[in-house]
Amino acid sequence: MNFANDIKRLPRAFDREIGSDLSTQLQGFSAESAQLLVGVGATSPYLRGLIQKEQDWLQAALDAPDNSITELFKDLRTASPDALSHDLRQAKRRVALLTALADIAGVWPLEKVTGTLTDFADLSTHLALQAMVGKEISRGKLPGATEDDTESCGGLVALAMGKMGAHELNYSSDIDLICLFDETRFDPSDFYDARSSLVRATRRAMGLLSDITGEGYVFRTDLRLRPDPAVTPVCLAMEAAERYYESLGRTWERAAYIKARPAAGDLESGTRFLETLSPFVWRKHLDFATIHEAHGMRLKIREHKGLGGKVDLKGHNVKLGRGGIREIEFFTQTRQLIAGGRDPELRMRETVPALAKLAEKGWIETEIAEKLTDHYRAHRELEHRIQMLNDAQTHDLPKTDEGLERIACLMGQDLTELKQEWSERIEEVHALTEDFFAPDLVTATPAPVDHTFDEEILARWQTYPALRSSRAVEIFNRLRPELLRRLSEAAKPSEALAAMDGFLAGLPAGVQVFSLFEANPQLVDLIVDIFGTSPALARYLSRNSSVLDAVIAGSFFADWPGVEDLKSELSAALMKESDYETRLDTARRWMKEYHFRIGVHHLRGLIDAGQAGAQYSDLAEAVLSGLWPVVTEQFATKHGPMPGRGAMVLGMGSLGAQRLNGSSDLDLIVIYDADGVEFSEGRRPLAARAYYAKLTQALVTALTAPMAEGRLYEVDMRLRPSGNQGPVATALASFKDYQQTQAWTWEHLALTRARPVAGEAGLMEEVERFRQSVLAQPSDSVKVRQDVADMRVRIADAKSPEGLWDAKIGSGRMQDIELVSQAAVLLAGSAHRDVGDSLKSGVSMGWITEQERLALQQSYDLHRTLQVATRLLGEKALDPDAIGAGGVGFILRETQTSSFDALQEALVQAAADAGAIIQAVLERPATQ
Repeated sequence: MNFANDIKRLPRAFDREIGSDLSTQLQGFSAESAQLLVGVGATSPYLRGLIQKEQDWLQAALDAPDNSITELFKDLRTASPDALSHDLRQAKRRVALLTALADIAGVWPLEKVTGTLTDFADLSTHLALQAMVGKEISRGKLPGATEDDTESCGGLVALAMGKMGAHELNYSSDIDLICLFDETRFDPSDFYDARSSLVRATRRAMGLLSDITGEGYVFRTDLRLRPDPAVTPVCLAMEAAERYYESLGRTWERAAYIKARPAAGDLESGTRFLETLSPFVWRKHLDFATIHEAHGMRLKIREHKGLGGKVDLKGHNVKLGRGGIREIEFFTQTRQLIAGGRDPELRMRETVPALAKLAEKGWIETEIAEKLTDHYRAHRELEHRIQMLNDAQTHDLPKTDEGLERIACLMGQDLTELKQEWSERIEEVHALTEDFFAPDLVTATPAPVDHTFDEEILARWQTYPALRSSRAVEIFNRLRPELLRRLSEAAKPSEALAAMDGFLAGLPAGVQVFSLFEANPQLVDLIVDIFGTSPALARYLSRNSSVLDAVIAGSFFADWPGVEDLKSELSAALMKESDYETRLDTARRWMKEYHFRIGVHHLRGLIDAGQAGAQYSDLAEAVLSGLWPVVTEQFATKHGPMPGRGAMVLGMGSLGAQRLNGSSDLDLIVIYDADGVEFSEGRRPLAARAYYAKLTQALVTALTAPMAEGRLYEVDMRLRPSGNQGPVATALASFKDYQQTQAWTWEHLALTRARPVAGEAGLMEEVERFRQSVLAQPSDSVKVRQDVADMRVRIADAKSPEGLWDAKIGSGRMQDIELVSQAAVLLAGSAHRDVGDSLKSGVSMGWITEQERLALQQSYDLHRTLQVATRLLGEKALDPDAIGAGGVGFILRETQTSSFDALQEALVQAAADAGAIIQAVLERPATQ
């Protein structure tokens, strides 16, 4: 690459006389390069000095600038410690000169300019630390360290922060570093000696970089971003830093660590430290409260620097002032902090790529990302021109017309044109970012609330835990007028208010949730819809408010992904965690978000009851499939791997039939095959039977234990062979023998809905083949019909329906129809699990007429729809007087009836018809 051939823009010479003198000194350069050097040297005193001092080196460097930088870095790595101070300062002059020329001429893009400056800072810092730690080791001052530890600086690492961490160092930047050491490399008794030695090395290394000599300096260094810098040494133990951030870390420190990067010294230890600190930086839930904290930081900076108010370009700070670089960075970093805990792809150090990723993920509009990217690059180039004049770490535009003219000359622009452009850029950046941090909350006169709410309810809100902090009260008071207005528009405002009251009462804290609502007004529409329709869902939300994250992040209203995609997604999420309890909590958070999504889709009519039942079942299967290897892996750490072939989980009942509802338990059977292996092999071996019994109990605990994120499901294992009297895990041979020789009719009926859902694939396939073979065996028609008739009587005697609205229990209702459909499967020798397919088996064998099947199906669908909808509103049987207007409208929409009187009539008629058909069918012999 030849520099002159890639020149895209040229500066103007500010001082023509100086330019004329320079022209005579630059005879050996090409015409294009000479024109560039004259324009630069006649405008910037600092760069003119570098050109004159490094003219011989520069002439060769411009022939191959990339190779020149590479060779320069290579020479530094082989420099002797005694010559390091001279060599670093010489290299600084050359890097500064070449990057300035490449920047001004447009030969290198901004990212390559800042990247080269950052690479030099990394190398300089590493060489300085290495030299000073090496001296400590050679003097025997670093306990236990040998010459081999010099390369890794004896466990000392410099974390690059800010622009250096992001690989975006500006032209005359300080370098912000946090120096830490890995205390585990030293014997505890040597800790203080090691710390003293590394503190000395750190101080001397920083002096090597920042001391001004006759040859200048390398970098000004700033170590004040470390924890509590007023009282802590310049080099801290990692364990001490970790304790600080866990207990006292603040939002600005979280934001600072977005860009943190191990840059010099022991990079491996630095990487491990940042991984340890990840939970502090990246919160597991969407963190909209950071908007207000970041806005507060911005205002404090402006107030402290006196940078508020109308912009005057003279003296304007392009970094911290209105519409400046920091506003773009805060805008980007705050969005990253909000969502980066959920989406690791957003954890990017560089500003421009982060803006692009935020747009790709839907967190900001693409147009806004593109505008801010353009402004950011332009701002950074202007910042560089300011600093190139005199190598000053300043971000202020000159206060005189002469100074501004120099900037315009370096930019190759007319001063009037520059002023116009930058006035427009500053105002647009401010407009785009300020609306994010401090939106105009009252864009119009609020519509009057046409309803008188219960003042007693409104008054007690201030006593709830969610409103105990001043910040929560401040945010909620801004939200309250709009919330009340929207509640007043509900079908029954008082009922909606009561539901909201229940929601607020159950919230343990309010800042995050209220910030979420304020930043996402569309979310208020959803919760008001829920408040007006489903108080039970509102109470669920108050206990699990984090599920609202899913509404904002991701494709909440997209089509259902399907069970295989769900399994892959959960497995990937669990693989990212190493701790067992964290994995269990991760599964709980993941399941609750999808559970809430199904409920909202159903509530809003995006899916019907049948689809909701299938989706709840897919979700449960994905949870079981994802947790099974987690549980078995954890169990194996103590008792060894599963002896023999392993085990599988058989879903029974509604799970097996893929007809769960929002409050269903899981009916499970665990089947194992020890394959002749008597004991496990582990630290604490167990006999095979005991092993699988305890493993089953571990699975049940993983599903049911109340943890920080609640519980997953209640589990019922009474459908296993011999019920509660049998072992909790069943051997495959015993299961087969029992089903073939001992099982009662009701157990074969239950088998019609069994479905393998998790575990060893070969065993799952074998159990399914066995299930089909059992069901295919000829059945005694008389006995099956008589047993089912007896079961109907026993069920009726044991449990009466909870009134008319009980969709499950009672003649001609769900359980009754399921029994006859399962009997049809047994008599037909088919393997169907679905009620509709099972009833068709009865038709195909001539036991049930097509007209009867249609009537049974109609009754089942109506009652099933009622049950799933009712479970979304609450866990008890439907009470039309208690569910409110929103609930009534939801039930009528789902059942496609015009009124509750019409629904009651339809239910009574359907159940009566179905009950009569079932009675007749059970008295009728099967023909097959």
